[in-house]
Amino acid sequence: MTQMANALNLPRQPPTRFSRRRLAVGFGLITIATYFNLHNRATTMTPDVKRELAPTGTLRVGINLSNFLLVTGKAANGDPVGVAPDMGAEIARRLGVPVSYVTYKTPGELADMAATNTWDIGLIGAEPQRAAKIAFSPAYCEIEATYIVPAGSPLKTLADVDAAGVRIAVTARAAYGLWLERNIKRATLVGTDTLDSATDRFLADKLEALAGLKPKLLSDITKIPGGKILDGHFMTVQQAIGTARTNTASAEWLRDFAEEAKASGLVAQLIAKHKVVGLSVAGKS
Repeated sequence: MTQMANALNLPRQPPTRFSRRRLAVGFGLITIATYFNLHNRATTMTPDVKRELAPTGTLRVGINLSNFLLVTGKAANGDPVGVAPDMGAEIARRLGVPVSYVTYKTPGELADMAATNTWDIGLIGAEPQRAAKIAFSPAYCEIEATYIVPAGSPLKTLADVDAAGVRIAVTARAAYGLWLERNIKRATLVGTDTLDSATDRFLADKLEALAGLKPKLLSDITKIPGGKILDGHFMTVQQAIGTARTNTASAEWLRDFAEEAKASGLVAQLIAKHKVVGLSVAGKS
């Protein structure tokens, strides 16, 4: 208190209960102001960001329809409904432009269209293979991936699955499928086009394991008498916001936006709004 008085050329006074309280409030206001200045960095919109993200005057949001946790329905006009579409809509709101959705059946198809001026942002899992063309924000939410094994399986742990002679059914080009391609050394991956066809292949060919997102496996396990979901997860799919690598200004803005969306509770609110089970807010990067 004395140092502050000296700095402001104020007469020295002994501290009182009131002056201590006033000082505490003052510091509190400074702290709050600092917090909001940092917390709202992503709301600072520059002409470069808006030009990069909405070159047509509309924000075109690439949406992966196969992720049933992030896309949970369809509006009367055909637009996708869910956490991912709402994240795109919020970004459009901050840009001050309309939003339109460019939908794809799989994340691989969405990623293939990066840098083709088909979409401005894409909401998919961030993976190294995709990052060659796409600049990703930090993850805003994450989903656990694990395995189902059939009744009587000798595979008891996640580590047991990567063994010679083990065949793993997996949806090709899903984020967890790309992770398995990089990390499985001894087992064999049996890729399919869709989530359901992976389950069908697992059952029809009597494969040793089925890889998938845990919420989907919790549904699939009802079709597999005696089947077991292995404890833990071999990876978590990091759902992020991507844009073309040439969009350097907007990539930085999207990084700030993703962190703000987590810290402010926006992502948690959207998960609750759409009643999604199995989707978690990602940690701070």
